[in-house]
Amino acid sequence: MTIAIHWTPGVVMAGAILIYSAIVSAADDTGSQAVAEIPAEEWAIHGQVTYTVQAADGFHAPYSGRNSLSPASNEETVDATLFLGSRLWRGAEFWINPEIDQGFGLDNTLGVAGFPSGEAYKVGANHPYFRLQRAFVRQTIDGGGEREAVEGVANQLGGYRSANRWVFTVGKFSVVDIFDANQYAHDPRNDFLNWAAVETGSFDYAADAWGYTVGAAAERYQGAWTARAGVFDESNVPNSVHLEPGIHELQVDLELENCHEVLGHPGKVMLTAFETRARMGLLDEAVEIAQATGDPIDIADTRQLRDRFGADLNIEQELAHDLGMFARVGKASGNVEAYNFTDIDQTVAVGLSLKGSYWTRADDTVGLAGINNSISAARERYLNAGGLGIVVGDGQLPHPGPEQILETYYNLGVVPQAHVSLDYQFVKNPAYNRDRGPVSIFAVRVHAQF
Repeated sequence: MTIAIHWTPGVVMAGAILIYSAIVSAADDTGSQAVAEIPAEEWAIHGQVTYTVQAADGFHAPYSGRNSLSPASNEETVDATLFLGSRLWRGAEFWINPEIDQGFGLDNTLGVAGFPSGEAYKVGANHPYFRLQRAFVRQTIDGGGEREAVEGVANQLGGYRSANRWVFTVGKFSVVDIFDANQYAHDPRNDFLNWAAVETGSFDYAADAWGYTVGAAAERYQGAWTARAGVFDESNVPNSVHLEPGIHELQVDLELENCHEVLGHPGKVMLTAFETRARMGLLDEAVEIAQATGDPIDIADTRQLRDRFGADLNIEQELAHDLGMFARVGKASGNVEAYNFTDIDQTVAVGLSLKGSYWTRADDTVGLAGINNSISAARERYLNAGGLGIVVGDGQLPHPGPEQILETYYNLGVVPQAHVSLDYQFVKNPAYNRDRGPVSIFAVRVHAQF
């Protein structure tokens, strides 16, 4: 069954009325409780700098294409970000994140669907350049329940909030700032580096080539449950540096989260679903056109307004003191071109995160993850015919196989504000190609923050 969402002014107006009613209702509930005002941060400045250098070994590569990973290659990236926040009125925060970036991912961020560096954007540059990655307003409306402390960190002012609440976010930010989060695998500046570890590989979330977009999200926290919904602008064409200016191409994201305890250890289970409505091509159709005409395959020839769906399950669970595990399982439509994230139709990722308190190094963390990425038969035929995906495409794919990745890292806390990490990844069948690899990828990451 296919579900299509069509956006009209009436739908938008109805949604606005619904959100306004929810805000008024939540505000009335809060006011009736006569909760005492609690002092909170009025403004904050945070910052971070991350340097990552990564190298691939001289792996077996009998042939290569435009999007192939090169043997014996190495690259570096560096980014420096300021997180500037101010309280606008009760419950409202405004944040901007100016950033300076420089460097490249391996082969300009090509060659592996589960790309080995979450610090590498799809846009590289030899010289530092400036970007305003985030500029958003977040409104939190208390809805009752116990008061809980909020730590003042990047993009979050310190203070207090109620356990039950509404949260509305509007502006420019990343979809995965809100959706598909996981405390053990979600931050490439501090934990795993691989794209398919820090996010669900099949979650083709709306974004420009830097991973950010414009949109709005609403979250409702009630007891052990949280529901999230968001609408976000897509890029003007797949994998573009530009967002669609008229918001005619967009994505809807939904997420349901449950917090629980297992034998006294906290955990979460999140179910996330997306629908992308954009001009996308059909893989089988692109292959048929190329075979009929004898011309090189070009997915752009088949692009028209259509939908792509996907869903994933995301689990985080504390197993013991300072030991936690994560798991992600995801699937997306397999005959439609991937739009913004990466070329993965099905993915499974599981891993462990262990704090160094066990060996008197409380600021250290060691992680281990296993990832299995795969693609549909239609995508295999497309790549074998010479088609190019977002980050993969060896020119042919006569012997396809699942892309299997093992990642481990050790994050050493030099001082509380600075860490140095050593990371190793083993990639079998890079870009789903049994003829190339396996690949060993080594990385050193230096991260400082305040």
